[in-house]
Amino acid sequence: MKKKAYLVVLALCTALAFTACGTTTDKKENTKSTAEAQDTTSTDQKDSGSEDSDSADPSDKDTKTTVSGDTRLVSVDDVSKYVTIGQYKGLSLDNTVEAVSDDAVEGRVEQELQNKAEEVTEGSVQEGDIVTINYVGTKDGVAFDGGTANNYELTIGSGTFIDGFEDGIIGMKKGETKDLDLTFPEEYSAEDLAGQEVTFKVTLQSFKRAPELTDEWAAKNTDCKTAEDYKKEIRKTLESEAKTSAQNTLRETAWNTVLSASEVKEYPQDDLDTAKTEFRTLYENYAKQADMTLEDFVKAQGISMDDFEEQSGQYAEYKVKQNLIVQGIMDAEKMTLEDKKSLSVQDELIKAYDVKDLAALVDKYGQAAVDEAIGLLRVEDFILDNATVDEKVTAGDTEGENGDDPSTDGSSAEGEVDEELEAAEATDMVPGE
Repeated sequence: MKKKAYLVVLALCTALAFTACGTTTDKKENTKSTAEAQDTTSTDQKDSGSEDSDSADPSDKDTKTTVSGDTRLVSVDDVSKYVTIGQYKGLSLDNTVEAVSDDAVEGRVEQELQNKAEEVTEGSVQEGDIVTINYVGTKDGVAFDGGTANNYELTIGSGTFIDGFEDGIIGMKKGETKDLDLTFPEEYSAEDLAGQEVTFKVTLQSFKRAPELTDEWAAKNTDCKTAEDYKKEIRKTLESEAKTSAQNTLRETAWNTVLSASEVKEYPQDDLDTAKTEFRTLYENYAKQADMTLEDFVKAQGISMDDFEEQSGQYAEYKVKQNLIVQGIMDAEKMTLEDKKSLSVQDELIKAYDVKDLAALVDKYGQAAVDEAIGLLRVEDFILDNATVDEKVTAGDTEGENGDDPSTDGSSAEGEVDEELEAAEATDMVPGE
């Protein structure tokens, strides 16, 4: 974890809330793992669909309540003494959806077919095949660090390995062993291997190949009868993802517009202290998982304790500013975390995180994070309901408005290229470039 990683925990409730705006499969794992690292306590809640909301446990120091019992996100009653909130009604915003191109459809089809690759028992490896190999790399006859692996899965043509490695596997048959005489690039990160001649002994354990998209394959493996129907379904999926992505961006833009236009006059000390404690507890839990002290854990990340304390302060100020703004807008517009619309938002969170009820959500992420997520979502909805939103579509550098399709390939104006890229595994075992 590098220095910037500490900023990942800024406003956990923001990430939690933004995640709820999309589908369950859109959730970011780092957001989940960060939130799950916190010590949380199960809180008995009524079913989220009940008309009456639950009151938080007054003994929970992260929960602030008024005499009336309404849950608050800050410890102060008069938010206006602490923050000047920027314009949040009457904003002019763009909701821009990227059109789905034919190339995007073909790319997703190829990806889906690759995911359904089947083992090949006859013939030899071709470009695009997924191979499972054992290999041992040697320099001057001696195996070098990071040059050996067993049962390693590699897609031929991915460019994961140094030049010549993947090409050398093309034409191999199952069970075959082959020596590849290669040279590491001069700029290779490991100085002892940069520019050096080496030999990789590679054994092909097995290999898989993506099927060809045909009417027969589509009818057998999907709910579609033809290959063309399958491509249409893929396009619909991409269009749906584009709408979700654009909506999430719109919500984020709306909130950041208000956030940047607002100014904190004074931070409530109790809230700052609570946020700093939360930050420290989070990383103490990380350290505990690594069987280390906090100091040793921080040092292992290349960060001094002074840097850590500075990051703690940044986290606290960001979070408290956010909560002050959200609470201020809720107060001004007479909203509460227990009103009908907030309960609806609560249901959205439960559905998005695929948990049984609010109690399960609180048990997983903590009462404070859940309250803050509900508050933020509630306020974002209000901001958008009171904004002028200009609907636009884009295809490359071309932009259209109000549903006009700017694309020239006949694709829908309500889609986008899939934004999720598969993360490449970076291990010392891979002699990559």
